This record gives sequence, structure tokens and C-alpha cells, in this order.
Amino acid sequence: MITLLAKLLKALNAETSPWALAWAFVLGMFLGLTPLFSLHNILILFLALSLRINLTGFIVAFIIFSGIAYIIDPLFDYLGESILQAEALQGFWIGLYENPLARLLQYNHTITMGSVVFALLFAIPWLFISYYLIVAYRGRVKAWFERLRFVQVIKGTKFFVVYQRISGLRGGSL
Repeated sequence: MITLLAKLLKALNAETSPWALAWAFVLGMFLGLTPLFSLHNILILFLALSLRINLTGFIVAFIIFSGIAYIIDPLFDYLGESILQAEALQGFWIGLYENPLARLLQYNHTITMGSVVFALLFAIPWLFISYYLIVAYRGRVKAWFERLRFVQVIKGTKFFVVYQRISGLRGGSL
């Protein structure tokens, strides 16, 4: 877990596009909030692996939002039940249930329906919130941290210079 967090900090400090990191957080949020073994999550995994997003950010967001989903599961159940029992949509749900391919989506499960709708509604706000947090981190926190005296002392040591040289040879960066 510490290695995963170190990789996330490395990605936040790197020249990776803030939008790529924000999209990684959104896809990880979607995967974490919805039930894991669902057909729509195969699409999410395919997107995460085929687009140029940061996989570490995707995994960290998945872990965090899986914990959040566990806490707000009753909300998903209530939301899904409300949507599935809406009188105006009964014909639509019956028509979908008669389609064998649509049944694979498991839309008729209240938690699946509620979590997917919640994730879809929260995706765009979370995209902009995470983008803002990444830009703010790079602009304020990173600059403040590098001004700290002990960071300057560590960066001035021979060990750090050797580490940077070795890291540069391997193609990595700090």
C-alpha cells in the first residue's frame, strides 16, 4: 500500500496531465462505487487499460471508493428501489427484463441500479473536483513542501544526487 501511495505521489508530482489523473480518479470511482462483478465494470476496466490514464490513480480511487460504497450502500439500495418501482418506468423495465442480453447488466438489482445512477450523477462533478485538487496540489502543496528546510538538506546530499543519477539511468524520475 505504501508503494501504491508513493507511485500516486510520483504521478501527482510528474508532468502527467491533470486531466489524465482526473479521469483515472473518475473511472476508479465508478468501479469502486458499483458492484465489482458487473458487466458494466468490464467496460470500465477496458477504458482504464486502453486510455492514457494513470493506473495508480485508478487503483487508489477504486480502493477509496470501495470503502465509501460500503458505507453508503443503504443509499444505493434506496435510490435503486425508487427508480425500479417508479410507475412511469414499469413498462421499460419489463421490456428490458424480457431481453436476455439486458438481463446480463443486472439492472434489476436495487444496489446495482442505485450505485450506477449515483456514479453517473457524481462522475462529472468528481472529474472537475479532482482536476482542481490536482492543480491546487501542484501549485501550492508541492511548492510549499520543496521550500521546507529538511527537504532542501536531503536534496543537497550526495546520496540524493547518486539516487537521481541512477533513477535517470533507469528511465525513472523523482
